[in-house]
Amino acid sequence: MKILVCGGAGYIGSHMVKWLNARGVDVCVLDNLSTGHAAAVGARQLVVADLLDPGSLEAAFARGPFDAVMHFCARSLVGESIREPLGYYENNVVGTLNLLQAMQRHGVGRIVFSSTAAIFGEPIAARIDESHPKAPINPYGASKLMVERMLADAAGAYGLRSVSLRYFNAAGASPEGDIGEAHACETHLIPNVLRAALGVGDALSVFGDDWDTEDGTCVRDYIHVDDLAQAHWRALAHMDAQPGAHVFNLGNGQGFSVRQVIEAAERIAGRTVPHSIAPRRAGDPATLVASSARARDVLGWSPVYTSLESIIETAWRWHRAPRF
Repeated sequence: MKILVCGGAGYIGSHMVKWLNARGVDVCVLDNLSTGHAAAVGARQLVVADLLDPGSLEAAFARGPFDAVMHFCARSLVGESIREPLGYYENNVVGTLNLLQAMQRHGVGRIVFSSTAAIFGEPIAARIDESHPKAPINPYGASKLMVERMLADAAGAYGLRSVSLRYFNAAGASPEGDIGEAHACETHLIPNVLRAALGVGDALSVFGDDWDTEDGTCVRDYIHVDDLAQAHWRALAHMDAQPGAHVFNLGNGQGFSVRQVIEAAERIAGRTVPHSIAPRRAGDPATLVASSARARDVLGWSPVYTSLESIIETAWRWHRAPRF
């Protein structure tokens, strides 16, 4: 099997590449390195290319033929998407259109798409399943929902097989500590908690402690990056048996509060996490947790990292000695 991993030098993509390599899959990585790291993947596997440059896409597809594509390329900062909506629609929607057209030209009929639970907008249920209304409240979520529609239409018109996987907060790092989460502009809670513990980042701001949750801080769903890789791997087998466009929500089955994350990090690091309480952020729901019941039933997927401590421990190993 040979797979083109778009965005394979990024955080989730590089863990996917490592997962595939460990299973003997022939992998080609396409990445423009705007946020990814060449050091996260083997130089032999990497093609520096951009989905917005169809000519460079041809150079990547020349490494084929490919049995499938995995698509992780996206701009993904919610706040930035509100300030720069056209850039998000260009990168996430037009870039994907270019990719799908290249797949057509080269006869590649399967794609696994890294979507997001941001397509749902404000939650109306404690656990968000696939039937939850889709009403994104920012251009990032809207751009991902547009791609899901494109994949559904391409399934009907051309027989393209696809699986879109929706999740909230990817977290953790490879257990070996060789790759991890390394963003120039870090917005995710767990790495910012660990950076604060190490003294290499600012003190953490906790946005509100008066939410309608058990301890007053927001509750979120965290899923280990290797569990995401497992889901993408299982999606490949699902497409073998099932034509059409399919969607699955991914979650660890429970939510953790900001305070719980801080306390778990302090236990693992043996250090205090400097933090202060800041005003609530507009648009932040009290609780966001995805239901993964359908992924468990249909894909046979089950997360390995179910405890908050097991997720944070792998991230701590990386942040203590990052390699890039």
